Amino acid sequence: MRVVICGGGVIGACTAYFLCRHGGDVVVVERVEAAAAASGKAGGFLARDWCAGTPLDALARRSFALHAQLPEEIGGDWGYRPMTAHSGFVAADDDPRRDAPTALGWLSKGVVLEQRIGTKETTAIVHPYKFTSAVMNAALAQGAELRVGCVTGIRRDADGTTVKGVEVGKSVIEADAIVIAMGPWSLLAAQWVNLPAINGQLGSSIVYDTGTEVSADALFLESDFHGTSVPIEVFPRADGTTYVTAVLGNTSFPTDPAAVDPEPYGSKVVQMVSERLSPLFRPENIIAWQSCFRPRTEDGLPLIGRVPNHGGVYIATGHDVWGILNAPATGEALAQLIVMGATRGVDLTPFDPARLSPMDAVLQAR
Repeated sequence: MRVVICGGGVIGACTAYFLCRHGGDVVVVERVEAAAAASGKAGGFLARDWCAGTPLDALARRSFALHAQLPEEIGGDWGYRPMTAHSGFVAADDDPRRDAPTALGWLSKGVVLEQRIGTKETTAIVHPYKFTSAVMNAALAQGAELRVGCVTGIRRDADGTTVKGVEVGKSVIEADAIVIAMGPWSLLAAQWVNLPAINGQLGSSIVYDTGTEVSADALFLESDFHGTSVPIEVFPRADGTTYVTAVLGNTSFPTDPAAVDPEPYGSKVVQMVSERLSPLFRPENIIAWQSCFRPRTEDGLPLIGRVPNHGGVYIATGHDVWGILNAPATGEALAQLIVMGATRGVDLTPFDPARLSPMDAVLQAR
């Protein structure tokens, strides 16, 4: 079976890897390069049980286990690192705790850690760019092909019900099945198939060079910024860098992923708050300014499965902030669905694209 995967991010890479393990003939079509968008610029935080009680729970638990197993199966070092996690806040200037020492020596006074919310058994981190690249390389080593190009359409059989290939520029790549895994840019595929609406949630981040001074503790903090509470996340990585980010809401994004530049306002917010968190977060320690768009659906759950009324077309996107976490189990389950017709272990029913109205129907209702 030949499968063309549209998108070379972490979802596309994991799907390619597991399809290859099933013996599939896989072609990945990527517009820029592997991990060019959120898959290379996200935090890479992993949590085993933070989705307990939700439809995501089984997917997250299976994926967390796969993340722990993959370093033994795939060559390369992507900084898989078990860590603890804490929630808290940055004390305001008039808060008596503003001058109180914090529980972690590398943090500034006034950073209050209220609760431990993850242990080294339940939370971890990977470097997302290195992880995505390693999984893609593992798929290529098993025979997958990576082509750089822009998918512009889908070819179908004479009666229009079954996919025959994808159009890439003026050429056609024949396929028995295709997977749409283009993150928020998957909405472009709504020109070819009926898909629910997909938004892009903007995240701005700064990567600091912090060496060995920062402990393996992820932080989820609230900080005041000109009268507005801003959620800040801090992820120390195994390579001696620390990733600091703020998710600032949904917004429009450019058609070309390569055109996503650091967003000025969000970058400034992250920098100003970061400098309140630790003396290590100084301007001279900045390695990278980044912005990315994470795909999000109307109900907050991903789209994973067959696209209704389009034989041979599948989709895997909409994972929001849990894309890096849930990519391995998504790729594993989708590969099973494509090759065997059913999944083993993870039920994809809650993520069926048919649960949401197609985007054109939503627009007509408005």
